[in-house]
Order: sequence, then C-alpha cells, then structure tokens
Amino acid sequence: MPCRSLCVTLFGRVVGQVFVAAEKEANMEPNASNPDYKDRTRVVAVIGVVLLLIGIAVGFLGPLEMYCFYLFSEGGRFQYEGFGFGSFMFGNITSQIVGYYLIAAVFIPLGYGHLQVRRWARTLSLTLLWFWLVVGAPLIVIAFFILAASKELSLPAALIALVLLALSYLVFPALLIRFYRGRNVKRTFESKDVKSNWLEVLPMPVLVLCAVYGFYIVVLHILILFNGMFPVFGVFAFGMQGILLLDISIACLVCLIWGTVRQRIWAWWGAVISLGLFTFSTLLTFFNSSYSTLLYSLRFPPREIEFLEGLPVQGYHFAVLAGIPLLITWCLAILSRRHFRTGDRVLNR
Repeated sequence: MPCRSLCVTLFGRVVGQVFVAAEKEANMEPNASNPDYKDRTRVVAVIGVVLLLIGIAVGFLGPLEMYCFYLFSEGGRFQYEGFGFGSFMFGNITSQIVGYYLIAAVFIPLGYGHLQVRRWARTLSLTLLWFWLVVGAPLIVIAFFILAASKELSLPAALIALVLLALSYLVFPALLIRFYRGRNVKRTFESKDVKSNWLEVLPMPVLVLCAVYGFYIVVLHILILFNGMFPVFGVFAFGMQGILLLDISIACLVCLIWGTVRQRIWAWWGAVISLGLFTFSTLLTFFNSSYSTLLYSLRFPPREIEFLEGLPVQGYHFAVLAGIPLLITWCLAILSRRHFRTGDRVLNR
C-alpha cells in the first residue's frame, strides 16, 4: 500500500537523523554543570521523535488494515467462499490489526517519555528490548512469511528484507541496550527526572517476564480465531474445549503477572511449573502432528487449504518457532529465582 511505503520512507529518514545526532553528541564536551557525564538529551529527544512517528504511522495503519475485511468479504475485490471468522485470512488480518494497535499503544507513550526525558522511558525501553530478544525470532520469521505471501518479491528484494529483519532482531537491539545502559544516558535521564519510579525498583528479569506474559496473553487470544487450537501433550484440542483451555491459561498468566510484579515466590514456582509443562506440551504436540492433519483440523475454507498445502512446512517447523521463545522464557523464569521473596523477605536484586 502507498501509505506503508510513505511510512517506511519517513522512518528511514528519521533514523538517519538519529545516527547524525548520535555522532554530534559523541563529539560534545562533558556537561558543563556536571563534568562527570556527557549530556545525551539530543539523542534521547531524536529517538523520542522516531518512536512517536512510528507509533502514529502504525496507529493509522490499523484502521486502514480493517478495510481488508471488505476486500475479502462478499462483493469485495478478493472475495472467496468461506472467508469470515475462523478462516485463515480473517485471523491473519485481525492479528495484524492487533499488532498495529499494540505497537502504537507502546511507541507513542514511549516517544513522549523520551521527549520529556522521563526515567521510566529508559527502564521501559530496556524492558522491551530484552523482551524482543526473547520473542523476536519467531515474529521475524512470521513477518517475512507474511511479506513474501502478500507481495511478489524478487530474489534480491527478499534477501534484503531477510537481512534487515535479521538485523532488527539481534544487531539493533544489542546496540540500543548498550546505549541505554551507558553511564552517560543513565545520568542524563536521572538529571532531568530526579524522582524515581516503581519500574526502577523492580529487577529487569521481573519486568521482562511480565512483558512476555502479557504478550502470551495476546497470542492465546489470537488462537481463538484459529478454531481455539491448544496443544495438549501430543494432540490438539479445538473448538469449545480448546477455547476453555485457552481461557484457563489466560487467567493463569494474569495471576502470574500480578504475582511476578509483587515478586512472590508462588509466582516463581507457578511460572516454572506451568511454563515447563506448556513448553513440553507444545513441542510434543507439534512434533507429533503432521502439517496436513493440522490444516484440516483448523477447518479453513477449501481455497485457503489449497494455498496453505503448497507451503513447504511441517509440524516440527512450528515446534521450533513456538519452542524457542517458550524455552527462553522458561529458562529466564528459572534464573530469576533470587528476585522473588518468601513472605516479607526480599531477595537481593
């Protein structure tokens, strides 16, 4: 769509300004009022502008993407029999809309926090960057699949897109984490915003776990659109049975978020046990399920099944995609033991 191309072009120009500003800041003299650090307000402000532009642009894409429902419905340009709730394209479009609104809901306040140089903006940025390293790998693969399926990409364009997506998973987050953890940036935020906030009190692993749990809640809601599929130790539950299991899992994750924020030991035990069981169940189910059987169990329209059958994927591909973030989350939960307390005893950060 032209709007998407315009957003990408505008984003590229603003990102260039970030690196220009960063280079200027690197050559600046130390802060005159406090020679112990170099003021990074300009770089932080430029990053805030970038985040605001991305959030606003992506927020506008949400309503535009809704128009796709009309294109695939009866009388639309791409109509076909069976499109509606429960079809693959309906779930795909809905997932993209949810993703757009989530990005806008995060990036717009985060951009404002950078422009105002608020301490919570730095803490939240670090949380989201570590969160991305946990769940980003399968999202990158899914994004590339959606891009390749919706656009006729040439081989050079596909390779460029793949490289950029790979860089956005590892290189860019690593550089930004180093930037936000730097002494100059930390002191810049602290000098502009003297009062601390509750986010800074919580250890980073606790914040990252809460963010990941929240993301899993969104994912489980999206699975309702796909016939309520839920892995149960080697088989998939569908329909009302699957939706009930999804509902229970969502409620458990909400409880885990509440307990994790309060750093309760029962939340740690609950996370280790439930994540371990769910990870094992997911891996076992996908490894034991053939792709064709899964497709017909999802009850997609015949035209969608015909298209999806041509994809060179198997059950173990989905096991890897789903298993990587689940295993990382489980390991993170296990390693975060020292940040949880029993009763009134607070463990070291």
